[in-house]
Amino acid sequence: MDNFVHSKIPELLTLTNTIVQADIAPYAERVDREGIWPEHSMSALAAAGLFGLQVPAAFGGHGQGLLALSMLTESIGAACPSSALCFGMHCVGTAVIAAKATAFHEEAYLRPIAAGRHMTTLALSESGSGSHFYLPQTSLQVEAGEFVVNGTKQFITNGGHADSYVVSTVAQSDEDDTGDFSCLIVDADTANTQWLAPWDGFGMRGNSSRGLAFQNTRVPLQNLLGTQGDQVWYVFEVVAPYFLMAMAGTYLGVAQAALDAAGAHLRSRRFSHSGQSLAEIETLQTRYADMWMSVEKTRALVREAARRADLGLADALPFLLSCKADAGDTAVRVANDAMTICGGSAYRENSRVAQIMRDARASHVMSPTTDILRTWTGRALLGLPLL
Repeated sequence: MDNFVHSKIPELLTLTNTIVQADIAPYAERVDREGIWPEHSMSALAAAGLFGLQVPAAFGGHGQGLLALSMLTESIGAACPSSALCFGMHCVGTAVIAAKATAFHEEAYLRPIAAGRHMTTLALSESGSGSHFYLPQTSLQVEAGEFVVNGTKQFITNGGHADSYVVSTVAQSDEDDTGDFSCLIVDADTANTQWLAPWDGFGMRGNSSRGLAFQNTRVPLQNLLGTQGDQVWYVFEVVAPYFLMAMAGTYLGVAQAALDAAGAHLRSRRFSHSGQSLAEIETLQTRYADMWMSVEKTRALVREAARRADLGLADALPFLLSCKADAGDTAVRVANDAMTICGGSAYRENSRVAQIMRDARASHVMSPTTDILRTWTGRALLGLPLL
């Protein structure tokens, strides 16, 4: 990615920060408390043209890569992690559509996305495959000039709110022999689809993570992404890097929010009998310094991973694989320290620090899980295939 593209990032980040302060942060507490999908956040980001972050400039977008995605999701995640997750998943879906876009995809999806009129997202996970999101069981058949899709996807962020869904499938013949994995776009108004129960979770409560059942769902052939059998390429060449970077940025923002909350408490809390500030206590100074160092080290790794991947460097893979795992570890550790530093006030029902702790913990189970990413990182460093 050239320097001209990266030179646009400060402008995009300034715009994002303005939206965060005016339209996202004021409603973040309500999003978590009521578990509502952050429509206000997504509308503001769309109106500002940020939905087109990953759309090529030729189709009206910003043509950005992983560095911009990491920085914008960090800014949003520090204020409202659910909003960052929703925006990030839209960006990942956009990148998948853009990777091998046909003229139809450009006009039907990429230009409307860039104009803020269309939101997309991923539909990859399934109950049966668990964290092995790259092995779908949702079947794909060709019948009478259309695709017919059967199966159930789970944990779809923006579920029920997006305009389209990037769905992974496996080809199935009449003899029930499975074949190639493929990705296609399913529009929100497609018949014979059914949404399952709304998300009511421990953390990331506003992301509207829902299941979607396909029951002989008919999809036009032109909605196929790439060619049949391309899904593995999409998953590891597009989905994985963009998803890992969106989530690394989000959880880096969560870690920064925990650090900020701890710092604010240390500076403002004083003992009534002595007037001494908590910030003057040496053990708390040391703990706070460790928290800061953890956040900064993770930020350096995330930025370096994005930089190397955007440049197409051959050694980028272990950096990419490790950045989400490290950001999740840092978010949990720093949030846990913030709970300790902030004391009893942090343990109030729905306190800001408690929300941060809950959201941080979700990082470890969001596929690819932290354990899988550590394994893949080790394999990449040792020159072994990931799978």
